[in-house]
Amino acid sequence: MTPDHSHTCAHGHDHTDHDHSHADGHDHASHDHQDHDHEGCDGHDHGFGFGRPHTHAPANFGRAFAIGIVLNTIYVVAEALWGVWAHSLSLLADAGHNLSDILGLGAAWLAESLARRAPTTRFTYGLRRSTILAAFVNATVLLLVTGGIIWESIVRLFANAPVEGSVVSWVALVGIAVNAFTALLFMKGASNDLNIRGAFMHMASDAMMAFAVVIAGLLITWTGFQIIDPIVSLIVSVSIIVATWSLLKGSVSLSLDGVPAGIVPADVQAALLAVPGVSGLHHLHIWPMSTTETALTVHLLRDDTAQQSPEQIITQATILLRDKFKISHPTFQIESPPASCDLQQVCC
Repeated sequence: MTPDHSHTCAHGHDHTDHDHSHADGHDHASHDHQDHDHEGCDGHDHGFGFGRPHTHAPANFGRAFAIGIVLNTIYVVAEALWGVWAHSLSLLADAGHNLSDILGLGAAWLAESLARRAPTTRFTYGLRRSTILAAFVNATVLLLVTGGIIWESIVRLFANAPVEGSVVSWVALVGIAVNAFTALLFMKGASNDLNIRGAFMHMASDAMMAFAVVIAGLLITWTGFQIIDPIVSLIVSVSIIVATWSLLKGSVSLSLDGVPAGIVPADVQAALLAVPGVSGLHHLHIWPMSTTETALTVHLLRDDTAQQSPEQIITQATILLRDKFKISHPTFQIESPPASCDLQQVCC
């Protein structure tokens, strides 16, 4: 490494709004941003100050979770009782599904609460990744419960127990209202938060199952064919598995630090290379901190002829990543030619 090879290692700051709070609790009020240079490739300064609260917290769905759990608890008890009385596998299966949803909503709510806790010296990023674990648990439970419904439906195909079609339909109509209403509470966050999406999937799948129960009840009332009950359950169960697979796949990917869906590393690289003053980059890493927050680290090579200072490059790159890719936790290391960082030869 040559003596004139300097490095600037810094966390991205958005100076347009003077917000220097980060997920890992850095306190920037106590150090000079103009003196943020470090000699050598290892010159990262990640000093943690745990006094500051996190400023990138996800939307609060606490009220939605509370309403959903209360409504579903009342409904699952009523549905199970009516299912036993009417000898309906569809109602009992839906009640079991609803029970798993109560547990799933509870897990997602707990994870959301844990994700809001401030970082500590032991958990320097806080407990944000608990939302990823909750999404995985919800997907797994949903698939297991649906698998159980499929098994019971197959058994029921060969055991024609009588089903009270009209009772089944009326109870399931209430289920559609309860589950659809609860699903709507989570619809807003389902597209960009895998944890909330897990809660939404639970409720949406329950609404689908309840709708299938209504159809089964009506068909049984009109035709008298008891076999319709397990057949309808099988059809809906398969559709739920198909819909849940992407949730399971996404949660596993995030738990293994896969690049979050919607972010293409090649696009991020091209955007960073287009920042004025940047002539190259290496060691680009992108990973999820939670189901809503993304972190990035990268070594940027600053052109010797650049008019921009390292701080200006960092500021522009930070704004770019935040606005275009929703990456809110970037960390940069600025390197100056002609020498290149020794770490560039190492895969890390």
